[in-house]
Amino acid sequence: MVALHFVAPAKQLVVMPWRLAGGLLMVAGLVLNVWADRLFKDAGTTVKPFDPSTSLVHTGPFSFSRNPMYAGMLLALAGLALALGSVVPWFIVPLFAWVITRRFIVPEERKLEAAFGSPYVAYKSKVRRWL
Repeated sequence: MVALHFVAPAKQLVVMPWRLAGGLLMVAGLVLNVWADRLFKDAGTTVKPFDPSTSLVHTGPFSFSRNPMYAGMLLALAGLALALGSVVPWFIVPLFAWVITRRFIVPEERKLEAAFGSPYVAYKSKVRRWL
């Protein structure tokens, strides 16, 4: 995003001091990631996407998003795009969401459904993928 911002400069959408709000979004994304990571560790399950999960976590941020870590990453990217202020970095945000959904979320959901069955299906029916 930063490279695109400088290599292909485009119209500035956001000016100072509003660009500083991007820092708040980046911090919020980091806090969301750390919180979700802590819950996984407390439950004794892995954070690594391709390792087998040993338990379902559905408290904290997992009560409103099935993927709060990815949502945190997306929030941090949106914060970076806002902080940069130009149009070009915003192209990365939806691209990241699409790639992460196809490459990680969909396969993870298949594995979780196979591993946990109806409890995971019930969780999926109550909690949205992103928000």
